Amino acid sequence: MNRDVTDEAGSKEMDTGMCISPSQDHNPENLPYVHKVGVPPRQKLLKQFTTSVKETFFAGNPFRPFKGQSRLGKFVLALQAVFPIVSWGKDYNLARFKGDLIAGLTIASLCIPQDIGYARLANLPPQNGVYTSFVPPLIYAFMGSSRDIAIGPVAVVSLLLGSLLQNEIDPVKDALEYRRLAFTATFFAGVTQFTLGFFRLGFLIDFLSHAAIVGFMGGAAITIALQQLKGLLGISNFTRKTDIVSVMRSVWGTIHHGWNWQTMAIGISFLAFLLLAKHIGKKNNKLFWVPAIAPMVCVILSTFLVYITHADKHGVPIVRHIKKGINPPSFKEIYFTGKYFGKGFRIGVLSGMIGLTEAIAIGRTFAAVKDYHLDGNKEMVALGSMNVVGSMTSCYVATGSFSRSAVNFMAGCNTAMSNIVMSCVVFLTLEFMTSLFKYTPNAILASIIISAVVGLIDVEAVSLLWKIDKFDFVACMGAFFGVIFVSVEIGLLIAVSISFAKILLQVTRPRTALLGNLPGTAVYRNILQYPEAKKVPGILIVRVDSAIYFSNSNYIKERILRWLTDEEEQLKKKGLPAIQYLVVEMSPVTDIDTSGIHAFEELYRSLQKRDVQLLLANPGPIVVNKLHASKIATLIGESKIFLSVADAVRYVPKTEEP
Repeated sequence: MNRDVTDEAGSKEMDTGMCISPSQDHNPENLPYVHKVGVPPRQKLLKQFTTSVKETFFAGNPFRPFKGQSRLGKFVLALQAVFPIVSWGKDYNLARFKGDLIAGLTIASLCIPQDIGYARLANLPPQNGVYTSFVPPLIYAFMGSSRDIAIGPVAVVSLLLGSLLQNEIDPVKDALEYRRLAFTATFFAGVTQFTLGFFRLGFLIDFLSHAAIVGFMGGAAITIALQQLKGLLGISNFTRKTDIVSVMRSVWGTIHHGWNWQTMAIGISFLAFLLLAKHIGKKNNKLFWVPAIAPMVCVILSTFLVYITHADKHGVPIVRHIKKGINPPSFKEIYFTGKYFGKGFRIGVLSGMIGLTEAIAIGRTFAAVKDYHLDGNKEMVALGSMNVVGSMTSCYVATGSFSRSAVNFMAGCNTAMSNIVMSCVVFLTLEFMTSLFKYTPNAILASIIISAVVGLIDVEAVSLLWKIDKFDFVACMGAFFGVIFVSVEIGLLIAVSISFAKILLQVTRPRTALLGNLPGTAVYRNILQYPEAKKVPGILIVRVDSAIYFSNSNYIKERILRWLTDEEEQLKKKGLPAIQYLVVEMSPVTDIDTSGIHAFEELYRSLQKRDVQLLLANPGPIVVNKLHASKIATLIGESKIFLSVADAVRYVPKTEEP
């Protein structure tokens, strides 16, 4: 998109009412006053460096509250920074607790069935999924700054973790080693998240574009739903691959001998119930509790149905056993050496980044709705800490769950206390109620997962991408098809690659524009955006809409020369005077490096050979400093650097039109 840059600074007030054209006489006495371009005083190198570091890593100035505080005050502020619960806990009251209690109980009823299903998605025992909704939410409640995020295992990360882990170790034949590798990956996921937050490198996750995330999430949702056909249809021999071709081949290949009609009846009927409950919740926000408790209602009803009908003896797969008791320690099971150390590290980094992206996006969404500030770097430290601790307590990668967070928000949560309430309910479940899930059919878990991931397919966002930016749409579709037709990791790779490709394309091929004068004003704008803008005879005015670096300097020089060549050819055909002056509008040029300086030198010499003079308009302070430091300002002529395009045009002697 071409930016409209105000290029009439310093002259707008003088010339608002008259059309700017080359002055009739190039005598300075007859020209309006032209303000010189200011050259700011050069800053010391150390000050420039510290300013740059502060803006990059400490943009929010997190140390500002510490100024003027006593040692005790600084200690309290530091404690509040690390543990936000200290800050909001001192003002906590019964009224707030009522909202958090209702929200915590509501998301607990949703999380337990989901946890069991997501653990199966990660090829882990069901208790590991439930463990992950006990310890990590407690850690996050003390360290997290979001009031609305509900912590636990999520579908996309579970699928990613399961698909990557099973490529290294068979989860059936070597379940113990598989579980150890899962804990190792979780540990390094936490270390990655903590490191990014501690060193304030949270901006790195922004390199994964919104379009790529939409495509990746949509593809992952379809992949997850297809994986659940095994439980929904009662298929025993199912492919371990995640691509749609392999899954559909496995499904249709067992249609005559592998499907179980009792399982299908249970799964499909309760899936319809869950989707109906979700529809009711969307239609009426006051009925948010309907889709929230629907999974637990399905579990209770289906478990009772299987128990009284002995459907498990007729081929209906059931959960059978969930280990009783709270999380056992697993620190000794983490690989810190050996061949699985590197593999655990690689899988952990990928899983941690995806979990981080999802959690930060969710947190920012609800923070914007409730109008409070969410520190992304603090969130990363909290998420990393909870996953590191989680890896040592038999949990796998946890992050913010969108479905649970939405329910948490709708239920009226006020603080992270709702996560503590949820953890307490999970604790009671692990201690006293795990045996009640023995007869829960796997088809119900499949139905719960399918109903949960449907919301990850954002058709409206895809439609908006198509309308706004076709390249974003291509990035979205690339990630989407990569996930469903190849694998989750390939889809993720495509998403990251396309995001970087877009950045590189925008950096290496910045936009340029030809400017013309809007009649009756001193304003110069893009002639494509404003067709009524008139070109000035004998002058070519070009705007560069980007910083000029080594990656684009040669392209910008060549593009300007092509503009000049094209314009001269058109003028020659029409018999009009040739171009004598080239004005480069530099308002959008925020910076220039040595390659950019050399490009301007080459541009200047090329123009000299064509008898065209180079004029610069409105360079910023950084650019001006570098132009003078490199002597390019002297080469061009300091008198040919102007505050605005209008000033540059006034400088030029009038060219008579034929």
